[in-house]
Amino acid sequence: MSAPNIKVTVKLFAAYQEVVGSPELELEFPNGSTVAHVGQYFWEQYPELASLKSVTHFGVNLDFVPGDTPLQPGDEVVLIPPVSGG
Repeated sequence: MSAPNIKVTVKLFAAYQEVVGSPELELEFPNGSTVAHVGQYFWEQYPELASLKSVTHFGVNLDFVPGDTPLQPGDEVVLIPPVSGG
């Protein structure tokens, strides 16, 4: 019997929000997934976001984290693209 999927809330900002058309999504990932898998989901589902792959940072539950951080059920994940302005 396989482990249950992990449900997370993904908050989207800037280009991610513009392309996806929503500020927030609830997604499920296989047990053992990392924060980088969340990014990979968006880069594959929305190819126009793939150019952000090398410059996107990740946050989980209000903390910056590396991409290899394991997902936990109920995590709030944020994809942080570069922003400009002033």
